[in-house]
Amino acid sequence: MIDSANQRGLYRQEFEKDACGIGFIANMKGRKSHEVVANAIQMLIRMDHRGACGCDPNSGDGAGILLQIPHEFLVGESLKLGFKLPANGHYGVGMAFFPKDEKLRKECKEILERQIKQQGFELLGYRLVPVKNEELGEDSAKNEPQMEQVFIRRPVMVTNEDDFDRKLFILRKYTSRLINESIKGLKDNFYFYFTSFSCRTITYKGMLTTMQVPYYFPDLDNENVTSAMAIVHSRFSTNTFPEWKLAQPFRFIAHNGEINTVKGNVGWMNAQSALFESSHFTKEEMDMILPVCAGSQSDSAHLDNAIEMLYYSGRSLPHVMMMLIPEAWDGNDRDVLSLFAQAVLGFNRKVHFRSGCDQDTFWFFALLLGEDVAAFCDPGLCQFLRLRNGRQVLSAQHQDSWGLFRLHRDF
Repeated sequence: MIDSANQRGLYRQEFEKDACGIGFIANMKGRKSHEVVANAIQMLIRMDHRGACGCDPNSGDGAGILLQIPHEFLVGESLKLGFKLPANGHYGVGMAFFPKDEKLRKECKEILERQIKQQGFELLGYRLVPVKNEELGEDSAKNEPQMEQVFIRRPVMVTNEDDFDRKLFILRKYTSRLINESIKGLKDNFYFYFTSFSCRTITYKGMLTTMQVPYYFPDLDNENVTSAMAIVHSRFSTNTFPEWKLAQPFRFIAHNGEINTVKGNVGWMNAQSALFESSHFTKEEMDMILPVCAGSQSDSAHLDNAIEMLYYSGRSLPHVMMMLIPEAWDGNDRDVLSLFAQAVLGFNRKVHFRSGCDQDTFWFFALLLGEDVAAFCDPGLCQFLRLRNGRQVLSAQHQDSWGLFRLHRDF
């Protein structure tokens, strides 16, 4: 539903699209290291030409990084704050955008903590994310949120990470809607928002330029921040206004391109939502997570919403991607879904690449799910490298990848 109060001149929110720079790096053997994070940041910085900024060059359209939860780092940070984290996978981390106004922030936390308790979780604590914001431009600074990490213990009756992430998905969707609808004063660019809420992954992002990301987030420079894979994104928003929440990566994906059918897609999704049912959600839980696609979002954000909804309802990731991005040919008498699954995620816990052609427009996106990362793109728009040290690299355009990631002789 479009908020008519935010329409300005010829601008229409329903036409928001993205055109961006994107890439990922991963260790094929699943070995976590800070070097993977540092190389991903290096790749992001070298994609500065793929992003955009306003008249003020220090107000970027958006940039960020999605990586695995850095357990070693967070354990140390939590001890400094007086609480102890359980084993990796037994807690979830929500990266939250709170309003800077103290009164509004307190109201947000009151609702959040009530919902955490009512939905059977235990709040372990909060951590204020350190930032260096002196280099932000005027547009970025005036809408800058206060970023805090929320730590939630996995309930005893939840026995695996898939079910835990599904419960965190319900908590995030329902609580975010309640807070933004209930608290007077949360409007326009002052809102409550989770960039991520998972026991597997975490997203650092903002209304930044690519070169501001490592400086703005000192966490990313810490040697204890390790990951086996990372996705980076530099946003060039087309026909839209930049916002902190619209920076990428989102919770599952980073996306480059324009989805010209987005208005129809969202309409069909919302029209059919009354018929949704899944063995993984009760009727009450299904009501809590709808609508799938809310207003005031970009096309990429809607795509991410659709992916997480279909995945958490019990489908495999290859199945979800076949539903949302069908193969661009017909008349094939083979089991396309089976072939796609083998090509994209057929070897568990490794990285895979699949090239296809989209009927909508040129596009490229990468997605990260716990220990799997995959990419989908138009032929010729990206380059895929497998290095001798066990790393795998992919970037958004054929001519970009060699410039984005400096190859060393020992590769």
